[in-house]
Amino acid sequence: MFSKRDDAPASSSYQPAPAAKRAAPGGFSVIGPDIQITGNVRATADLHIEGRIEGDLDCGNLVLGAEAVVNGQVRAETARIAGTIEGSVAIRQLVVESGARITGDVEYESVSLENGAHIDGRMKHAALKPASVVPAIGGPKELKMVDATTEQAA
Repeated sequence: MFSKRDDAPASSSYQPAPAAKRAAPGGFSVIGPDIQITGNVRATADLHIEGRIEGDLDCGNLVLGAEAVVNGQVRAETARIAGTIEGSVAIRQLVVESGARITGDVEYESVSLENGAHIDGRMKHAALKPASVVPAIGGPKELKMVDATTEQAA
């Protein structure tokens, strides 16, 4: 009954399920209305938040739903805010929808406020960062003024 049989296969064909893959940069994640996160959130993916975050938030593109709440600093490239943020905000392109509430300082490059949006804090336009300059191979070349009429005659 419990004896070892010789005709049993030597190895089993069972293989564990592959590990879940991480979201690729540029992906999209949703934090639903029934989710509350306590702690800082940093995402390489774009976020759509309908729930609550008690901590700082750093992501690429953000959509904050009407019932969503973030208690902490928010940093993003772009954001469409319909919910509530209690904390400072640094967003390159910001849209604050009617009914949205931000309590804290707001730093932006581009901002759009709909009628009924509420911001209780200082608004600061952030200067654009200059493009980095890469020197040419062989170093800089000397520039000289040339008279176009003299050059055409030659």
